[in-house]
Amino acid sequence: MSTARGPRLARDYPRAVAAVLTVVGYVVVIGTLYVGLPIYPTIAESTVDLLSHAIAVINTVTIVCLSLGWYWIRNDEIEKHRMAMIAAFVLILVFLVLYLLKTGGGGRKDVLAGAPLRTAYLAMLGIHILLSVAAVPFVLYAITLGVTHTPTELRSTSHATVGRLAVGSWLVSLVLGIVTYLMLTYYYGPEQIEFVRTMIVR
Repeated sequence: MSTARGPRLARDYPRAVAAVLTVVGYVVVIGTLYVGLPIYPTIAESTVDLLSHAIAVINTVTIVCLSLGWYWIRNDEIEKHRMAMIAAFVLILVFLVLYLLKTGGGGRKDVLAGAPLRTAYLAMLGIHILLSVAAVPFVLYAITLGVTHTPTELRSTSHATVGRLAVGSWLVSLVLGIVTYLMLTYYYGPEQIEFVRTMIVR
């Protein structure tokens, strides 16, 4: 008898579940960033800064969880690995809520043209965004398999391969996100930064 956990639908169709959740996530983020969905409370620039600090802390803890999860699975400590990865996934959901609130209700900060190291900053930011977008389906597929299958069952799935892709892209994205946050917060002065408020569709 199987001892697998999780809803039967997710267990039987993990790719379909991951695909649907990926599309939903993309729609919500794109709607927030480029459409200006009127579902967020308006927040001040100071609150945007506070949320940016909170997001940086969450992402740093997520890096720790992912690194521990990678270390533990290499040492065959499966249950520790599982808990670390679930913790990382929960943290990224918290990040998403705070990020959408910060961006949808407030805005973003851009480095002005002519600022030193702006090209490097934009390059790192671009890679961070690209990898965060690309990682979503891999992360969702790996976590869906992980929570709906037993360790024995996972050996006959693509969980390990997809998991490596998910963790690798996720880690690089998070690290670059922290670096760009540090540059924006501590390297650039107020005169080199422009606050761009989100335009909300009414």
